[in-house]
Amino acid sequence: MTSELLSLLNQFVCLSSEEEKIITSSFKSITLAKGDFFLKEGAICKYVGFIKRGLVRYFVFKNEEESTFEFTKEGEFISDYTSFNRQVVSVQNIEAIEDCELLVIDREKLHYIFENTASGNLLARQIIEHRFDIMVNQLLAVYMQNSEQRYQKFMNEYGDLTQRIPQYLIASFVGVQPPSLSRIRKRLMK
Repeated sequence: MTSELLSLLNQFVCLSSEEEKIITSSFKSITLAKGDFFLKEGAICKYVGFIKRGLVRYFVFKNEEESTFEFTKEGEFISDYTSFNRQVVSVQNIEAIEDCELLVIDREKLHYIFENTASGNLLARQIIEHRFDIMVNQLLAVYMQNSEQRYQKFMNEYGDLTQRIPQYLIASFVGVQPPSLSRIRKRLMK
């Protein structure tokens, strides 16, 4: 059930068999159907999820339109870490764009792992640093890249997902309307 999760965590730190048992018993399986929300704006994020199968997008409402800023696929974690850690209302949405199988852990169980395993704090730091890198790159893209550069960033980061992500969501990520995305793609193909 959790072999993919344990494999990923063991890339960050070398877990003992006892630590693996604690982690395995702390996660539970859930499913999301396409269109279901892992988190909605205005709610407090209750879980950190690990995607076993499927694809989600993170988005916010900007000028009354959806603005997609991240896609997350199998083998990756999802959460609004600020909302989860501080127990404050989220301003973002996390929506399944495919049927998903997830392993989730609540705040209490996650803190138990951090406090009761030798590798817990190191593991937490590694995951937080990884998420921090992703967030900084997203922020820089918004302020420093034009739409063509954002499309190239999409292709570099998510090129393997182009058949799985609808074009209107790619356009939302790039920050343009779908017809403009088509023009960008044509220009870059030349």
